[in-house]
Amino acid sequence: MLIVIMLGMILGGGYIYTSPEFERVAPQIESKSNIYWNKKRPLQIKLSDNVGLKSFTLVLSDGTKSVIVGQGEFEKGVTERLLSVNYPKGKLLDPKAKHLKLKITAVDQSLWNTLQGNQSEKVIDIKVDTKRPTVSILANSYSITQGGAALVVFFAEDENMEKLYVEAAGNHFKVQPYKQEGYYATLIAWPFNQQEFEANVIAADEAGNKTTIKIPLYLKPYNYKVSWIEAKDSFIDGKITDLASTDPEYEEIDEKVEKFRAVNETMRLKNEEKIYRLSKSVSDEMLTQWKIEKFYPLNNGAKVASYGDERHYYYKDKGHEISRSNHVGIDLASTKMAVIRSSNPGKVVYAGFNGIYGNMPMIDHGFGLYTLYGHCSQILVEEGEAVEKDQAIAKTGVSGLALGDHLHFGILIQGIEVRPVEWLDASWIKKNIDNIFAEADKIISKK
Repeated sequence: MLIVIMLGMILGGGYIYTSPEFERVAPQIESKSNIYWNKKRPLQIKLSDNVGLKSFTLVLSDGTKSVIVGQGEFEKGVTERLLSVNYPKGKLLDPKAKHLKLKITAVDQSLWNTLQGNQSEKVIDIKVDTKRPTVSILANSYSITQGGAALVVFFAEDENMEKLYVEAAGNHFKVQPYKQEGYYATLIAWPFNQQEFEANVIAADEAGNKTTIKIPLYLKPYNYKVSWIEAKDSFIDGKITDLASTDPEYEEIDEKVEKFRAVNETMRLKNEEKIYRLSKSVSDEMLTQWKIEKFYPLNNGAKVASYGDERHYYYKDKGHEISRSNHVGIDLASTKMAVIRSSNPGKVVYAGFNGIYGNMPMIDHGFGLYTLYGHCSQILVEEGEAVEKDQAIAKTGVSGLALGDHLHFGILIQGIEVRPVEWLDASWIKKNIDNIFAEADKIISKK
């Protein structure tokens, strides 16, 4: 009998220690230990357990009084749940309290601990912050043209600032610290293919308080040229086929229209994605000044194609449209294999072959402004190299999707193409860049 009892105890103990019903893993409570709260948006607390959650209790305290702000049980088998904690209505807690504590208790469905289950507790320290960030605009460009650029300089302050950026036409533009702590500046862009535009400085703190200030800009819509171009057999059998052969993804395509579409659309998007990625970076360092001269990349260069052209391609019959694309730079031509120069100092972020753009150096001029030079016959700089003003960087050519010898010159602001004609104009730069910085500097210098 004693042996049977001992054997039963061993088997029972073994069952308890190995059975899932008696598991000993406590629930997990996922949340930062120290957080900010504006008492408006709900706090999010995540509970999880390897087998199943049983119950939870949430107690909020102001140091003097405590109130249960959440309590309940879970259905069997629930292993994860996101809880929302709302600030209690009325005056159950001191409305002037700047610090709160939230105690979270979670119990699982285990039969361990004399059938009571495994329990976890966590206390979160909460700093109450109901003040929105302070934002004021110092100076900005008076107007912005569809497809063009503008500058804004502003002040923003919050002791718990979490996000600070400019949102324009749905794009987020990173801002760079300027001159002194609390001051910021950024270039913004209006994409040429978007009809509507609005730009706002947005500041949000860790407590969820948010300030949105509209940048007052006079909007100048612009109608870009629409062109219809015949995709001739000679062009498809020549340039298009040559380009397709440079990438295994397209070299096996035999049907002419399909091949043209693959190069003009799919390859183009792939090449442009690389350009966008390379031109996104903006420094976090304090900007003391930013001086840019007008760009003049090709001596005596004549414009042979404009920025923003909407190009429709047809095969044999104009009613048979097979592809379309947009020209996101300007084409300049002079003599064959003419020298291309960098009009402003910068750093080479790319120097290689990029599909339809051919041999293409790309330069970062700081403050989110980038230039690219497509269809080159030779590249005279290397990636990572610092270039000086007026330095020879390449020679014009017919590489990529180009028929005649020319330069495709593009300008981007944080990954968005903008009108090169603005940056080729010294008066536009003075009015929209230099004067805006000067106006902001006068205000900052008085602080």
